[in-house]
Amino acid sequence: MALTTDTLRIGINKITDQVDPMGAHLNELDGRLGDGDLGVTMVNGFKNIASVSDDLPDDFGMACMDCAKAMTKVSGSSFGTLMGISLMAVAKQTKGQTEIEWDRLPDLLQAALDAMIARGGASIGDKTMLDSLTAVIAATTGKTSAQDALAAAVEAADGALIEFFDQPCKIGRARIFGDKTKGMDDPGMVAIKSMIDCFA
Repeated sequence: MALTTDTLRIGINKITDQVDPMGAHLNELDGRLGDGDLGVTMVNGFKNIASVSDDLPDDFGMACMDCAKAMTKVSGSSFGTLMGISLMAVAKQTKGQTEIEWDRLPDLLQAALDAMIARGGASIGDKTMLDSLTAVIAATTGKTSAQDALAAAVEAADGALIEFFDQPCKIGRARIFGDKTKGMDDPGMVAIKSMIDCFA
């Protein structure tokens, strides 16, 4: 089964069903290293996306664009902006298409990653959600089914958190704390893992 707007809609609903406790946890994590509003961004953003999900078009690219607009409409935070930009990047790659084969997922995630790097200024290795996405892209390469891709993504997101746990944050407000961020999870990385876990 290919990736379609219906698949996207199911994913939105799965995240929205769990976004309130997820948001509370992310706010707590973000409060230690940043503005403490990451969870608010997730809650507001995904609930707004859910409010338009029934009306998403069959055109997968246009559906992603509508999701991007819904996310950015209610969030001016850096995370919300990057989420919107990533969805727009995927939209450009898939406009006019109604079915996306799963082996294209890494390329779509790479387009999203490149767009976030260009806009956000962070680099791979800075201990951000970019590192989680990089791990997921590598792990899902060559996977041709939703089940295989999801299993690989779950393992990769977990592995990225473990890999960077004892490293310092190098970007954003968290960099101010320097070595004190060693032994702490980056909230953005946890957000990526949490969204993937919702699908699982």
